[in-house]
Amino acid sequence: MAGRTQPVSSWPGISAAALVAALILGTLATVGLRAETSGGFNPSDWAALRFTLLQATLSAAFSSILAIPVARALARRRFRGRRVLIALLGAPFILPVIVAILGLLQVFGRSGWISDVLGVFGLTPIQIYGLHGVVLAHVFFNLPLATRLILQGWQEVPAERFRLAAQLGCDGMAMFRLIELPMLRRVLPGVLAVIFAICLTSFAVALTLGGGPRATTIELAIYQAFTYDFDLGRAALLSALQLALTAAAALAALKFSRGDGFGLGLNRAIRRWDGGTPLLDAFWIIAAATFLLLPLASVVISGALGLFELPTLVFRAAATSILVATISTMLLLLLAVPMAVSAATGKYGIVELCGILGLAASPLVIGTGLFILIRPVANPAMLALPVTALINAVMALPFALRILVPAARDTIERHRRLALSLDMNKRTFFTRIIVMRLRPQIGFAAGLAAALSMGDLGVIALFADAQIATLPLQIYRLMGAYQMQAAAGGALLLLLLSMGVFWILDRGGRWHAEA
Repeated sequence: MAGRTQPVSSWPGISAAALVAALILGTLATVGLRAETSGGFNPSDWAALRFTLLQATLSAAFSSILAIPVARALARRRFRGRRVLIALLGAPFILPVIVAILGLLQVFGRSGWISDVLGVFGLTPIQIYGLHGVVLAHVFFNLPLATRLILQGWQEVPAERFRLAAQLGCDGMAMFRLIELPMLRRVLPGVLAVIFAICLTSFAVALTLGGGPRATTIELAIYQAFTYDFDLGRAALLSALQLALTAAAALAALKFSRGDGFGLGLNRAIRRWDGGTPLLDAFWIIAAATFLLLPLASVVISGALGLFELPTLVFRAAATSILVATISTMLLLLLAVPMAVSAATGKYGIVELCGILGLAASPLVIGTGLFILIRPVANPAMLALPVTALINAVMALPFALRILVPAARDTIERHRRLALSLDMNKRTFFTRIIVMRLRPQIGFAAGLAAALSMGDLGVIALFADAQIATLPLQIYRLMGAYQMQAAAGGALLLLLLSMGVFWILDRGGRWHAEA
C-alpha cells in the first residue's frame, strides 16, 4: 500500500507533526541551553532525585506484585459483574488526580475513616503524608493498569496448554510453575518499566501528599524552583535531568514490553482444571474492588453534602476548566486526525514518531521551556490558559494516535481502490469517508482528551496567578486552606464534569456511526 497512489493528502499530517516536534524539541532545547547557566545541583536536588527513584521503584513494585493475584483470580473466575469490574479498572486513567487524592485522604488520612476505626480501639491514626502516602496514591492509580496488562498476558495463554497440563496430571502448583510463571517473566518487566516511567513524572500526587524536604520529587522541585526561588536556571537543569530519566524509562518500557508469546491456539475459551481456592480468589477480587471504589465513594458521599454550598470561585474555576478542556480537545483533533491519516498511509512513520514524543517529556519540562521563551516578550500568566490547553493536547496526542491510526489504516485500505476509480478528490475522501468512518474513534479520543484536560493539575500551577485557576487548582487551594467540605464538593463537581464530558463525546462519536 505504501508504494501506491493514495486518495488522501499527507501534507496536513506532516505539517501537524512538524509543529508538534518543533514545540517539544524547541522547548527541550531551550531548557538545555538555560540549564548551562545553572550552578549545578545542590544537596536538595540530589535528595529529590533519590526520592523520585525510590518512590517510582516502590510504586511499580507494589502495583505489579499486588496485581498478580488479582489478575489471576479474574482470569480463572467467572461471576456476574466481571465485565463491569474489568471495565472499571480503566476508570482511574481518566479520573482527576486531585479527586482521587481527596478520596484517599478521606479514607486513609489522619481524620479518615480508617483512622476513626483505629481510634475506637485506641490505636494511632494513619499518617498518609510522605513516602508511604505517595506510594499509596500511585498504587491506587497503577494497580488497575498492572492488573489489566497482566490479565491480558493470562488471556493470551492458549487454552490447550492448560488442557495438556491437566491430561499430564499437573496440579495447580505445577501449572503455575510450567505455564504461568514463564508468562509472568515475559510480562512483568514491561509492566514494571511502564509504571516506573509513569511514576517518574507524577506531580499532583507529590504536591499534595509529599512536598516536604524529604518527600520532594524532581517535578515538584521544578515547581518549587519557579514559585519559591524563581531560579529559572535551576528549574531548567532539573528539567533536563527529568527528561533524561523519562527518556531512559520510556526506552526500557519499550524494550521490556517486547517478547515472544506462547504461540497460537485454537481460540478456545480458557478453562482452568487446577481450580485453585475460590475463597482466596474472592478475597483478592473484593479487596482490589474495595481499595479502588472506597475512595470514590467517600468523595461522592462527602461531596454531596457541600455540592450545593460551593463558593462562587469554584464555579468560576469550573467554567475555566471547561474552556481549557474545549480548546485542548479542538487542538488535539486538529493535530491528531491529519497525523493519523498520514501515518496510516504507511509512508511517513516519522509522523507517528513525532506524535509520541510527548511520552518522553513531562508537561512541566515543556512548560518550563515555554515559560523561558515567553517571559522576555510577554507576561506568562496572561497566556496561562492557552498554554495549558496546548500542552494538554500534546500530552494526549500519543493516546489519540493509538486510537485513530489503526482505524484510519483500515479505512484507507478498504476504500482506496474505489475512491481512485471514482476519481474522488482528496478533500472529499477525507471528509466523506475517513471522518465519517472514524467518528467512533474520534469521539473516544476527544472524550479522553477532554477528561484528561479537565482533571489536569500541572502546567496551570506554573503559569497561573491568584486570579486564574482551573477547578483542580482551586480544589488544591481549598485543601491548602483546610476548607475540606468545599474541596469535597468541588471534587465531586470535577468528577461529574470529567466523566460527563467523556461520556458525551464518546457517545456522540458513536451516535448513528453506522450510517
